[in-house]
Amino acid sequence: MKRSAREASQRQLRVGEELRHALADLFNRGVLRDPDVAGRPITVTEVRPSPDLKNATVYVMPLGGEETEGLLVGLGRCAPFLTAEISKRVYLKFAPCLRFEIDQSFDRVDRIESLLRSPEVARDLESEEDESAAETGSGPGVA
Repeated sequence: MKRSAREASQRQLRVGEELRHALADLFNRGVLRDPDVAGRPITVTEVRPSPDLKNATVYVMPLGGEETEGLLVGLGRCAPFLTAEISKRVYLKFAPCLRFEIDQSFDRVDRIESLLRSPEVARDLESEEDESAAETGSGPGVA
């Protein structure tokens, strides 16, 4: 069975998770001295390594989600140091070159939740529930 070009291999997923744990540990220890990064709580939500494992995109989110541009600049400056530290913790043939991006999944989740709470969607969901209850014979008004 051939895998699609976008689907990550099991090895990529495993390496990404190891990298995520190593980076989260480094951020928690407070070893970074860059003024844009030092002392800021940072969440590493995901690490996506490339198929050859030589590059990795690190998705981060600062606590509160504010001042993201300064954080990305600071993390870009710290990338060589973080790569060196990761090479000591995660045993790979090559230490991946790190690229940092802000995780947008929280914004997408908020948007979906607001759509589901809208009156139009709630009305549609109620009508679907009524139809399914009528088909099974266990809805209101069915004796």
